[in-house]
Amino acid sequence: METAGFVQLLTPSGERVEHDEYAIDPSPEELRGLYQDMLLTRSFDAEAIKLQRQGELALWPSLEGQEAAQIGSGRALRDDDYVFPCYREHGVAWCRGMDPLDMMGLWRGVNGGWDGRTHNFHPYTIVIGPSVLHAVGYAVGATMDAADSAVMTYFGDGGTSQGDVSEAFVFAAVNQAPVVFFCQNNQLAISTPVNNQARTPIFRRAEGFGFPGVRVDGNDVLAVLAVTRAALDRARTGQGPTLIEAFTYRMGSHTTSDDAARYRLDSELEEWRRKDPITRLRKLLVAEGHADDAFFAEADAEAQRLLKRLRDGVRNMPDPAPGEIFEYVYGDPHSLLDGERDEYARYLASFET
Repeated sequence: METAGFVQLLTPSGERVEHDEYAIDPSPEELRGLYQDMLLTRSFDAEAIKLQRQGELALWPSLEGQEAAQIGSGRALRDDDYVFPCYREHGVAWCRGMDPLDMMGLWRGVNGGWDGRTHNFHPYTIVIGPSVLHAVGYAVGATMDAADSAVMTYFGDGGTSQGDVSEAFVFAAVNQAPVVFFCQNNQLAISTPVNNQARTPIFRRAEGFGFPGVRVDGNDVLAVLAVTRAALDRARTGQGPTLIEAFTYRMGSHTTSDDAARYRLDSELEEWRRKDPITRLRKLLVAEGHADDAFFAEADAEAQRLLKRLRDGVRNMPDPAPGEIFEYVYGDPHSLLDGERDEYARYLASFET
């Protein structure tokens, strides 16, 4: 692994690393909060996989292994910042105050998403790339409104192969848009390894578009927090976009319809397990005396309470009425849609006779 520009503040063994540019000194309470965020996110992510296997969800894209990248960046955001995710950003959604049931409802098929204005967190975008363009457009609009907030958009290493992402980089650079491009390089675009997509580190692409890029240890929640805070501050003060490449790893399969064992080695997976983001922060908490057995036991108990609520909530979600599919297509009445709705209603009624 090339480590040029690799920002790390916490090693896999839980030891702090000094860094002049990205110094950070979170309080013990903040450290415990980051640990709880990562633990709870991993817990409900694992529960969602179980629910899918039981037929309660249609699909689920796991984030296991990427908790530090998501929690570190998510906790760097201000309430007035706006986020454009892809479809795996469950930890960022958690940081924005979203209920995991809203995410699970999407993958169960009982809702079409959520109102992004409620938590300044846009609905998931399943297609790879467009949300990055949407983020830049929103960011340019924010500058026209003289807002001092920033916009963050997430995508994976596979997303950098999409033309939409390159177009977004161009538009953001030319307009000095207050946007942070956050690439979670989890080493795989489904089954395609990153070295089959890029000949140079992803963060270096930013230079060609005229804005800075930085690579951070994506399994180090402290480094991600520090780097993202700096990039967001830069955006808010009119200094334009930044590309962050969080160098991490997708521990699970691409989605529950995928089998990662068919295209990666067990030895590679074990190597990354030794860099686990939750384990390394736990080691730091213990080494510095910021958490004891009682804290970890309560954190585990809190996770179990959350999982019970989610299990019950998913299984008791009411099925939407079939006609609701027409309610969220256009903001105003539309004659063509009205005709289609009526035709569909007659079709359903034909089964009742």
